[in-house]
Amino acid sequence: MTEIDAKIDALVPSWLNVPEIAEQLDVEVTRVRQLIKEGQLIAVRRGENRVLMVPADFIGDGKIVKGLAGTLNLLKDDGFSDEEALEWLFTPDESLPGTPVQALCENRGTEVKRRAQALAV
Repeated sequence: MTEIDAKIDALVPSWLNVPEIAEQLDVEVTRVRQLIKEGQLIAVRRGENRVLMVPADFIGDGKIVKGLAGTLNLLKDDGFSDEEALEWLFTPDESLPGTPVQALCENRGTEVKRRAQALAV
């Protein structure tokens, strides 16, 4: 396990594999893979079998959390790797308060996007 993997494991409370995400979103597994490819979700390989996993917090009420895809695009535009984006999303930010992903789940996406845009400056 790399240092960034250990850091992400410490930050992200729970994970879902691709079939579990498909079930929660009520879509085919291929659609989940497409969402990952399009950058609407981030998935990283975890565990002994290097299974593709997505943070469980990215899914709420049978949908992708509102504002997540836009935030991921901003972070990607800022040059963040998937791992760095996960670290940023799950690191507590006193100015929010909470983590950026918690703020997205609470429909405070505007604040999160503002902070993501400020990273590019």
